[in-house]
Amino acid sequence: MTRRRASSTCCIAARPSDAACPLVLSARADGPYGVPPSFPPRTHPVLTTEAHGKTDVGRKRQHNEDAMLVDPGLGLYIVADGMGGHAAGEVASARSVEVVKQHLIANRSILKDLSREATQANRAAAASLIEVGVQRACADIYKTATTDASKRGMGTTFVCLALAGSKGVIGHVGDSRVYLVRNGQCHRLTEDHTLISAQLKAGTITKEQAATSQYRNVITRAVGIQESVQVDTLIVDAVPGDTFILCSDGLHGYLNDDEVASMVASAPLAELPERFVALANERGGKDNITTVVVGCSGDPATATEEVAEAQSRMEALKKIPLFRHLTYKEQTAVLSTASTRTFPAGREIVTEGQPGEELFVVIRGRVSVEKGGVEIAELRAGGHFGEMGLIDNAPRSATVRAIEPTRTMVISRGDLMGLMKRESILAVKLLWSFVQVLSDRLRETNSELSEARQELAAAQAIQPFAED
Repeated sequence: MTRRRASSTCCIAARPSDAACPLVLSARADGPYGVPPSFPPRTHPVLTTEAHGKTDVGRKRQHNEDAMLVDPGLGLYIVADGMGGHAAGEVASARSVEVVKQHLIANRSILKDLSREATQANRAAAASLIEVGVQRACADIYKTATTDASKRGMGTTFVCLALAGSKGVIGHVGDSRVYLVRNGQCHRLTEDHTLISAQLKAGTITKEQAATSQYRNVITRAVGIQESVQVDTLIVDAVPGDTFILCSDGLHGYLNDDEVASMVASAPLAELPERFVALANERGGKDNITTVVVGCSGDPATATEEVAEAQSRMEALKKIPLFRHLTYKEQTAVLSTASTRTFPAGREIVTEGQPGEELFVVIRGRVSVEKGGVEIAELRAGGHFGEMGLIDNAPRSATVRAIEPTRTMVISRGDLMGLMKRESILAVKLLWSFVQVLSDRLRETNSELSEARQELAAAQAIQPFAED
């Protein structure tokens, strides 16, 4: 479907100031917008968040069909980019924001549970919460479009971030984006649902061809075009020092990832929305421009440990051959299925001969790998074991025991398979990596077998008691 917007007259510019009320902005025909008070930081035992947003009509449009939400009390941040023309696109974007917000208010206990304890069950419930909210918005917009001829065909892109303690839940449909800037590097946490993106994945066009394609604005998913829509969800760590940027294509169409990181590093958080919008307007401003920035900070006494653990999980995952072909977003998706377990010194983590279906990654501490009661290796932080359990439920080939108090990240076969069913591209990459890992092990086994045969042949050739 191609995004179509009618021209409009209303310019919207807003930024948060200082009150604990949400900022909700969308294009309206009934008059100008008041500038709401700003927001105090939202605190968590480890994490403090600060958020600012701005939406602007741009230089070419006359109406603003974007909508955004900054609600620090709920921990919910949204950007929606409406389509369908004036009095339709702005209705779709505003309605998507309102429906999802009300759904989260009615079920905020789910986010509180995730904030208290990030178990796999609580993560799944939080992801489902966002998905159901977007589906309800989709059905609501579709119903309006089918009963009101003036709004027929309206829809909206949608992207949201719901913060629950040290976890963030992302929901995404269309080509609005979420970026994460961490340690000076920018990572895109969403994939555009566009024809161009699909063609790039399939390898049918190059990046150079994509940049000039006449189909750049053709999106393959939107909220409200049909009665239901496929919603991408992602659970991410939120640690002190992180900055999340939500934006419509009116901004990201003028920026590359490196520029996002450099701008975050060069300006106070409160100034970022204004600077992003100004840059997009300087470079053309052909569309409505909306962005929400969310910064995370924390107590230095606890922040360092939180950041270090989040970083160590990602770095350890990158070093495991099974996950080497994944993008940052895909690696984040894998991490979202993982749990953490701590073992006291002397505790067996896995037992030789016993079946198992989990991969373990050492985050802190040391473990001993034993075969037949004999130690054959020692693993420290970043080491991993048990990856073959992700393929089948075969008996463990060795016992692994904690030498000292040890914290591990655990990925189970069931959770990983669930992710692979939802993410076909990720599944292909993982299966290819499985084949490579098995091929490497087979090659290594063949080499060892060949050496053993040579040693046996050499031993048989020696005849110390041969007759004269």
